[in-house]
Amino acid sequence: MEIYISRSEQKRRIKQLEKLVEKMVRLPASLMKTLPCSKEVIDLAGNTPALKGGARKRQVKYITKVLKNDPADMDAVYAFMSERQGPALQETKEFHEIEYLRDTLLNEAIGQLKLARENHIEMEENWSSQVVAELGKQFPGIDSSLLTRLAWLFARTRNRKHSREIFRLLRAALEQKRFTGKQKTI
Repeated sequence: MEIYISRSEQKRRIKQLEKLVEKMVRLPASLMKTLPCSKEVIDLAGNTPALKGGARKRQVKYITKVLKNDPADMDAVYAFMSERQGPALQETKEFHEIEYLRDTLLNEAIGQLKLARENHIEMEENWSSQVVAELGKQFPGIDSSLLTRLAWLFARTRNRKHSREIFRLLRAALEQKRFTGKQKTI
């Protein structure tokens, strides 16, 4: 099961990608030629600085669409721009991704609790979560039982400390995944 991405979340991700493309088209021509993406994107980005107003906005939206359809190019451009502008760009992208994963887990827990109450049964602390199973595949070292327990606690109490703890666990899992990836390349 793939984690569902709402239309609102898709729009936020597109806006984030548009901001990246805006920064990309402002690069000097010499740097633009070294972009790690398809020739089509490089040509489109190279033509954009000469455009004004609405034409420029349409061009940026078109480049965004082309990048969105090729995830490998999109990730390469994020990495390239992060090298040029510092790690803040990549960190912001990862922060939003972790927020989204946390919110997806919490929404599932709230939905399961509501369903359990409608059926007049008690939701177990170690309930079965599809989102946690997916997160376990994405981050092999993550403590799945702790995630389900924290989500259960949040659903019952709406205490934000549980939400923050889930965020912290997800961030640590992402950093661990990044760290083990770097070790393999060394």
